[in-house]
Amino acid sequence: MASIKASLKAINDAIRQQKWDDALAQAENVISRDPKSYQAHVFKAFALDKKNQPELAEEEYQTAVRIRSDAQAWQGLIKLYEKQGPRAFQKYQLAALKLAEIYRDANEMYKCQDVVDKFIDFARIRCDRAQYVQALHLILPGSPIYPALEGRVPHPAKTYETIAQILEVDEKKRINTLIGERRTRLGAKISEVTLEVNREVLCQSELGHVYEQLTLWAQDDDVRRQYEEKLLQFRYDRLLVTPAQDKAAELQVVQKLADGMVIIKHPFKLAWDISIEWRDHKEIKDWDVNVLNEYCSFFPDSDLYRVLTGFMTSDISPFPKKPTDTPAPVRTSETDDESSDDEDGGAPTSVIPYTDEDRLLMMTEGISTTHSLLAHRLMGEYYQHLEEHESNVELMRKAMKIMLAETEKTGKVFTNANQAFMLYLGTALVFYQSPRNHGEAKFLFDKVLEVDPTSTAAMIGVGLVYEEEEEFDQAIDFLRRALEGDSGNLRVRAEVGWLHALKGDYTRGKAELESLLPLMIRASVSKDLLAQTQYRLGCCIWNLDPSKPARKSRTGAYAYFLDALKSNFNYAPAYSSLGIYYADYAKDKKRAQKCFLKAVELSPAEVEAAERLARSFADDGDWDRVELVAQRVVDSGKVRPPPGSKKKGLSWPLSALGVAELNKQDYAKAVVSFQQALRIAPEDYHSWVGLGESYHNSGRYISATKAIQNAQKLEERANIGQLGDTWFTRYMLANVKRELGEFDEAITLYREVISTRPEEEGVVIALMQTMVENSMDCVEKGLFGKSVDLAAGTLSFALTTPTHVANTFNFWKAVGDSCSIFSSVQSHTHDFPTEDLRKLFSLGAESKSAYSVLEEVDGVGKDVIFAEGIFPDDEKLGVHLTRSLHATILAHKRAIHESANDIHAQAVAYYNLGWAENRAHLCLPSQLRLQSSRYQKAAVRCFKRAIELEAGNPEFWNSLGVVTSEINPSVAQHAFVRSLFLNERSAHAWSNLGALALLQNDVQLANEAFTRAQSNDPDYAHAWLGQGLVALLYGDLKEARGLFTHAMDISESSSLLTRRQYPVSVFDHILTNPPNLNVTSLIQPLFALAQLRSLNPQDLAYQHLSTLYQERTHDSSRAIDALENVCEQLEANYEATESAESLARFALAKTDLARSYLSAGDHLKASECGEMALQLSSDESAKELTGEQRTKARLSAHMTVGLAEYFSKNIEAAVAYFQTALDESNGNPDAVCVLAQMLWATGTDEARERARTVLFDVIEKDSSHVQSVLLLGVIALLDEDEESLDAVTSELQTLRTSDKVTDAEHSQIGEVFRAVAALSENSTEGDILTQLQNDVMLYPHLPHGWSRVAELTGEEYPANMALKVALKAIPPRGELGAMELADAYAGTGKVTDAQTAIFVAPWSSRGWESLGSAVAS
Repeated sequence: MASIKASLKAINDAIRQQKWDDALAQAENVISRDPKSYQAHVFKAFALDKKNQPELAEEEYQTAVRIRSDAQAWQGLIKLYEKQGPRAFQKYQLAALKLAEIYRDANEMYKCQDVVDKFIDFARIRCDRAQYVQALHLILPGSPIYPALEGRVPHPAKTYETIAQILEVDEKKRINTLIGERRTRLGAKISEVTLEVNREVLCQSELGHVYEQLTLWAQDDDVRRQYEEKLLQFRYDRLLVTPAQDKAAELQVVQKLADGMVIIKHPFKLAWDISIEWRDHKEIKDWDVNVLNEYCSFFPDSDLYRVLTGFMTSDISPFPKKPTDTPAPVRTSETDDESSDDEDGGAPTSVIPYTDEDRLLMMTEGISTTHSLLAHRLMGEYYQHLEEHESNVELMRKAMKIMLAETEKTGKVFTNANQAFMLYLGTALVFYQSPRNHGEAKFLFDKVLEVDPTSTAAMIGVGLVYEEEEEFDQAIDFLRRALEGDSGNLRVRAEVGWLHALKGDYTRGKAELESLLPLMIRASVSKDLLAQTQYRLGCCIWNLDPSKPARKSRTGAYAYFLDALKSNFNYAPAYSSLGIYYADYAKDKKRAQKCFLKAVELSPAEVEAAERLARSFADDGDWDRVELVAQRVVDSGKVRPPPGSKKKGLSWPLSALGVAELNKQDYAKAVVSFQQALRIAPEDYHSWVGLGESYHNSGRYISATKAIQNAQKLEERANIGQLGDTWFTRYMLANVKRELGEFDEAITLYREVISTRPEEEGVVIALMQTMVENSMDCVEKGLFGKSVDLAAGTLSFALTTPTHVANTFNFWKAVGDSCSIFSSVQSHTHDFPTEDLRKLFSLGAESKSAYSVLEEVDGVGKDVIFAEGIFPDDEKLGVHLTRSLHATILAHKRAIHESANDIHAQAVAYYNLGWAENRAHLCLPSQLRLQSSRYQKAAVRCFKRAIELEAGNPEFWNSLGVVTSEINPSVAQHAFVRSLFLNERSAHAWSNLGALALLQNDVQLANEAFTRAQSNDPDYAHAWLGQGLVALLYGDLKEARGLFTHAMDISESSSLLTRRQYPVSVFDHILTNPPNLNVTSLIQPLFALAQLRSLNPQDLAYQHLSTLYQERTHDSSRAIDALENVCEQLEANYEATESAESLARFALAKTDLARSYLSAGDHLKASECGEMALQLSSDESAKELTGEQRTKARLSAHMTVGLAEYFSKNIEAAVAYFQTALDESNGNPDAVCVLAQMLWATGTDEARERARTVLFDVIEKDSSHVQSVLLLGVIALLDEDEESLDAVTSELQTLRTSDKVTDAEHSQIGEVFRAVAALSENSTEGDILTQLQNDVMLYPHLPHGWSRVAELTGEEYPANMALKVALKAIPPRGELGAMELADAYAGTGKVTDAQTAIFVAPWSSRGWESLGSAVAS
């Protein structure tokens, strides 16, 4: 033991000498001998500390402490921890506490305090704020050493305050930091992030406990109140973020804190708001009036104060009135210039309203910005008292949203507030836009009754709903149940009495209402209830005795209606009843209208007054007022009853709206109005008619047809006279048919209407216009005969119209348009009804000025129309045409006269007259159109006048450009540009500008203009035609022909230019001998020329062209008729003018006529015409024909005469003519072939030798002439000339692979090869089959090879293949003709195919032969 003490002394000496290694060695020696040596462990720890080995030193100190808890070891640990800094804070705190307890136990208080002070200073200076807060807990009452240090350390209130300040700053900073970090996450929402962070921080916060301790330890009342507010605010904020399942406990704490502050009357607004709002009493009177008064005194600037003060000073307040001094006026603005308190920073001033207006204004200001549930309950009660139902509906919906939000935030369930809000809302919905909202109101009342089955207000509400739904027994039941709980309720008793009256028991209703009137007067009920009761009593008296004297009496119901108005001057039903009284009994319509107007102004629910008022306005034609009245009724919600209601909907307001919108030309809205009316009343006849008219005017014609047909179905079911005049439906249906282009049906319907209403001007004009439109439509479709009949019918009908109709612009426009049909279809001018026109122009023509417009310019008067005389046949066409043109011009002049008072109509009339004058100019002979005619000058004047009257019409400018294009191109260009400025999408104007550019040789501008026209309207034919002309100028004939063809396809039949240009371009193409041309290609040009002849029979050039087409279609008879007519007119023209042009055209016509006679078999006339043509073209020095024309004409004439002589058995003459033809045509190969066949047919050796010679001459010049080679091959076969046959065969093999050989020539070549194989020596059937197979291999797409194989072999397969390829080769996919197709059908040998062959080509014998063979077999 002594040695250990010595060792310890040695260790101590070594430490003093700072010999740390020696001290460590000796300490370890001691510990090895005595592990329980406290001092040795302390020395060792000290030495290790000095050698900067804190971990080992701490371990040794801990070992020493475990041996004996002594101050020395803990002091060593504290020094060690101080060196380590904040990371050893927790260990330092424990060591300081242990050391302080040791000093406390040793009663060394100064040392104890010093340890604690040093530790707190350490935490404050070297540690973070959280550790400093933790360190401060050492000197708080909860600390083990606080009793010993009490009085030596700061007061707990000071310490808690410090902690609170630190925590407030740190938590605010932490919240902001976390929100900033988490809001950047994907999909994060700021509201959700804020809630999540607040919940995380506040639920872990110690601030609540700190605030509580502060309120306990604070010595200053102001500080205590301050931290009580902070505690409540903290708890409230934590309540808002607490999860729903944990809110209940927090809610109780918050409410307890708030109630405590109210009890001590501390003016913290949040506490008072919570305490008052969260009471949720069943009745308003259950709130503590003292608390409410104190709230008002504390917070006079709050929104709840305004509502509370207004309500508590009102008559309906259940609270005792607070005595006040002279009331101050209501402050209407927070920035009142006269408020000295605000300027001086004084205290808020309490404001007490002293009038109802001030009270309502004050409460409205308060409720507009507050979220107080109590304020909304008070306001709902007050609005219900004032019967401001619309405002109450909006307010209660808002209140229920606020209540739900408050419940979600705090977890507080406001059962009674919810019940009150539903009652207020339901009651308001009963009266607001009744009965639209009754379903919702009943639902709300039922919800209230589920919670409180004895709720009087809910039962009254349900009763009122049943009353509105005419469930009177149930309404009485509910109201009587309500009376059981509130027997003195006069309003409910009055409703019960009125319900008996509504059930039809007017006597009982009258008795109950009479008994209530004195009670109401004594009780000073509201003026509305008194007026309502007086009015209802009047209604009972009115219905008890419906006799006229009783109702007319001024002492009966009338007196009560007046009393009702005296009680309440704004009671609308009384005005309605007084209006009925004045209208039906007092016969004072003016006063009745005033009453109805006042009733509707006060209440749109007065439906009967509104209907009578609307009808009176409609009778006056005041549709704007009709619309206002009808719209007011529609907006009231009375139109459509709620689902399940027994009340019928009202269709008349919607129908009236539709009619008013029709008059305003707002057709889309009219359609909607009529549709809504028909949903309510599907049997409303007039709504169907209005809907049909609306659809028609908006362009929806199919829908209009259906609507009018529905109206007509109602006509069939209705009694005669029940619906009034029903002609209008037929008239509207006719209008619809007219718009749809079904003119015949429209005309029939118009005639049906006129048969019953002949004086109806609109129908008469509509019929005339429809007939004219039908006529023009027929012209466009090519139905020229029908169009003329319709035009003549229009003119004859015009004579039967009433006199006043003849004095209208539309009448004469229709007459003029009818006359223009005859100048359009000139082949029917002989049908022009001159006598009818003479009668028409005599109608109402007393004034000479009726037809004198521009007479000095165009010289058109009534002379031509009224001229009598007999004219030669050749002049009749011109006379009739002139009459039709003059009649058209005169009719439009009369239209100008009749439209003198209508500028727009007059402008249109001048426009129509201008086109009529221009039409007359265009019908002049071509030589007269070279200079400006009087008609053209008049047309220019007309269009200029139209522009003066209506300068913004693009059509007028376009027309002026058309008529001035040849007179003054610069004016025309300006007119077209102006027209395009007004309407740049006009295809007509762009096309006309392009035509003007063509006239001025500006091809580029023309191309651009026609391109714009095509883009604006791809279906406008003249734009494509113009592009075709441009293509012609560029030399692209194929492109031009394609454009002309497309223009022909899309154009109307009345387009003269298209029907002229298209056949010409096709004929030019025919003259190039295209390989794929067939008869079908000639059909469309023929139709075009036939229509052109009907439209303009005087155009001889195109009649001549049509005969060339007819010649190619073998229509000889029509060609002969046309050419005879052409020759006759050309001969007459030549005799009159001796024109070289006429002579040349006559010679060409005679040449073509000769060919047509030859084709028809009239050889004599063919020879005569051909001789005349040769005589007319014999003079080479004459300039009538060009060299090419003369050569072709003489060749044709020589060949025609030659063939005619041949068929007349005059062989020598025929040969002579052919020889002359060959001489003049330089050996035309086709003519040579014809001559060769003719020579061979004579049979003489000399002639046949000559035939061989001329054919060899052709081959020498042109070895590719197929017909010559074929003829030589046939001759070689017949002569059995092997050498010539080999040469021909070789040449045919070459031609067989040429792409210039046609399909028909391929067939002929194959036939020759087959003949060669069959007629050669040693020929076998296999050789013939080989040749046919070669045909099939070379031309599998042609039927002739397959057909010949089938004929030779008798097999079915080749015959079927021939038919298949023939079907694929017919137009439009190929050029195979009817004969070839019929041969393919006949080749199968089937009965059905033979019948088809006969149907396809009945003139072919193959079909008949095949049918005979098939039937025989």
